[in-house]
Parts: sequence; C-alpha cells; structure tokens
Amino acid sequence: MSTIDVRRLGHATLWTPDIERQIEYYTEVVGLQLIERAKDRAFLATREGLESICLEKGDKPELARLAFQVAPGSDLSELSKRLTAADIRNERRSGTSPGVKDAIVFKDAKGTEIEVFADYTFAKRERKPGTIQPLKLGHVAYRCHDVQKVVKFYEDHLGFRTSDWRGNTFAFQRCGMDHHTVNFVIDEEQKLHHIAFEVKDWGEVHRAAEHLARHDIRLVWGPGRHIIGHNIAIYHRNWDEVRVEFFCEMDQMRDETLGYFDPRPWHQDTPQRPKVWGKETLRNYWGFGSERTYPGYP
Repeated sequence: MSTIDVRRLGHATLWTPDIERQIEYYTEVVGLQLIERAKDRAFLATREGLESICLEKGDKPELARLAFQVAPGSDLSELSKRLTAADIRNERRSGTSPGVKDAIVFKDAKGTEIEVFADYTFAKRERKPGTIQPLKLGHVAYRCHDVQKVVKFYEDHLGFRTSDWRGNTFAFQRCGMDHHTVNFVIDEEQKLHHIAFEVKDWGEVHRAAEHLARHDIRLVWGPGRHIIGHNIAIYHRNWDEVRVEFFCEMDQMRDETLGYFDPRPWHQDTPQRPKVWGKETLRNYWGFGSERTYPGYP
C-alpha cells in the first residue's frame, strides 16, 4: 500500500523571468484564463475551471512545483503522519492556490517540491470561446539522473502505477485512467522535459497547429501518433523555450483489475498491457519519427 493515493494532476508551477509575457502566451495562445494576479505570481486555469499553470518570478524558466489531488475529504493530518513515518519531511500550507485552501508540501526523490491537496474549488467557468481551449494539464515530463529511484518514489509514496518503460531509461506513470500523468527520462542534467495539455480531439490538434502558426510559433515535432501511450501529439516551444505538447486519444486503463488499456485499432499487442518496450521502439506509429532509421527517445 502506498503512503498516499494521488488521484489527479492539479497544476504545475513554473518559474519565468517575464511573467507578463508568459501570461500573454498562456491566455492568448494556449487559451487559459487568468484567475489570479499578484506582483510575482499568476494563476491560470482552463475555461472549465481547472487550475493548470502557476507562474512565479524566477531567474530562468524551470519547473518549481507540482500539485496533485487525493480523494476529496481525505484527512491531510493523517497523510502527513504517513509521510513522516516514511521519513519524508513535510509541512502544511494554506492558500497554495486560488482553489486550494490546505495542502501538504514535501519534496520528491529528485528534489521537486510536491503539493498534495484533498479539496478543490473550481475557478469560475469562462463561457467566452477561447483559442485552443485545453481540457486539462495532462502530464509533465522531467529529465532526471536516476529514473529508477524516482519511479519507485512515485509508486511507493504517491500511489502511481507504471504504465510502460522504454528500455530502462524512460518511464511512463499514471495516477488515473490516462496512460501517463508523469514521465521520467534519464539525463545528465535534471530539468523539465515538457508539459502537455489534453485537447478534445484530432480536429482540435489541427486547429491548435493553425493557431500556433498564426502566432509565428512553429512545431518542433509532430503531428504524429506515439507508440507508447498512442496519443496524437504536436509539440512547440513557448516564449520561455519550454516545450509544450497538445495531445488527444491517449490510451486509457478504465479498469485496473483487468490490467490492460482499452483496445484500439492501432495497438501493437492485443490486449495492450503495461510492458517494457525495446530501445528500438519508434517514437511514432505514423508521422515524423516513424522512419525505421529514427534513433528514438528522448
């Protein structure tokens, strides 16, 4: 049994040297709504009211914190005791976001600060049509020195399940039905790999690509369908050079007791179960990176 049981990804806190410019990017390009603005901090949410991005003043762009929700009504004092018993130093903080009054804060195995909250108040729904209109912040990927250590921490202490490995250097972990909520890839330098927003369908991915082009933002990869996770995706870099993904049609494990992802026509195995994919596994089922000569991740 894990120390605590995370149910979903809340928001990511990103440091930025230019908060105003990033607010412009996340509102005008991505289509989030600004729900709180302080001198050195800004909160943005989807138009349906899910907090997604917190921007804080920093010397360089980087991931500062990740927030996760456990079951509503959970006793945070009890969860804090469990973390302490597992030798994980933690503290309580109030008002960590506009929608979170109370949270436990601690660091994961690679030193990233984690906020865990139980109860969440949705931001006001924005009814005006947006631009790309993400459904949610879908996942966050990070480069780290010791992938095995980080994966074990998320399994043992946060209740994540490991969906897939690519060799022994790239892991995909889930806390709900989505194939992955966090990914970790080995690298000499620990830093953010990318953040990803889910959109409703392939048509919305198409529209997002057109919208990015109108803002003179070029794709750095995609469109294509990944093999691991099987999501359709496009990637670009925002004005802080952070890699941002828009995706849809990610593999879903709707029943953990069955142990396989919902069957899809593009799956390589029937049924498609969590496994270790070979290092020769291509990045894409179709699209850029599906060539046999492609070296693969990352």
